[in-house]
Amino acid sequence: MRALTLQRACVGSLLGDLACLAKLRLELLVLFATAAGFCIASAGHFEWARLMSVLWGTGLVAASAGVLNQVLEIEGDGRMSRTRNRPLPAGRVSRRLATALGIALAICGLAELALQTTFSAAAFAGIALALYIGVYTPLKKRTSLCVAIGAIAGALPPVIGWAAFDGSLAAQTGVLFGVLFAWQIPHVLAITWIHRQEYAAAGLSMLPRNDPSGRAAAIQAVAFSCLLFAITLAPVHTLSAGYLAGAVLLGAVLLSAAVRFLRQRSRATARTLFLVSLLYLPLLLTLTIFL
Repeated sequence: MRALTLQRACVGSLLGDLACLAKLRLELLVLFATAAGFCIASAGHFEWARLMSVLWGTGLVAASAGVLNQVLEIEGDGRMSRTRNRPLPAGRVSRRLATALGIALAICGLAELALQTTFSAAAFAGIALALYIGVYTPLKKRTSLCVAIGAIAGALPPVIGWAAFDGSLAAQTGVLFGVLFAWQIPHVLAITWIHRQEYAAAGLSMLPRNDPSGRAAAIQAVAFSCLLFAITLAPVHTLSAGYLAGAVLLGAVLLSAAVRFLRQRSRATARTLFLVSLLYLPLLLTLTIFL
């Protein structure tokens, strides 16, 4: 009985480590954004099987990005208290196994998208993966511009979802891309400010240099919150009264949190901005789909 209990504990621990490597909590937002792009493109006339395929394929590619990102950042993760207990720096999973897993996930995900949806969807997913792993991750040690590169990669899920419907794109695809891109800047800057000392100790340049007070980062958060507000009201389609009211309310709350962070740059205001941004995106996408 004790051996069986230990075996179950090991299996549970392994599954937990795999989930940590794949960054499953982050994947929820990726899949939600992908589904939003697909649903809007289909205008309610979509195939459930194709939707499941694009979510499965995108999920595998996103998991691959999470795994390979941690493979490349194993040393830096080991220097930060919030990440040093991850499977790789803690030594619970080998670097070779994680690399093989990441590559396998990427191949399976891209194949799923190409064979079950469209080649356009697979191409956009491949671009997102290449930007995230090949550009964003190494740039984190060199310049805060990495945040913008990461935002480009992170803005592609709704484009993948849209392209998966019939392989075409439209003006509204650009709006969805813009929403995801602009949203990520205040979101990432807030969490980076909270853990800025750990990022610095790990040698990561996620915040503007020569900005010890954080004013430049806070100004960027406000500027991109304003840009996001404007993009959500872009007249590329008929804006319903319900969507308009919801988008204005959500934009005002996010902008208010960013302005508060600018006025008083503290851990508390940064955390508020992070939490508000975390709620903002799924709520706005829900309005976009249903209203």
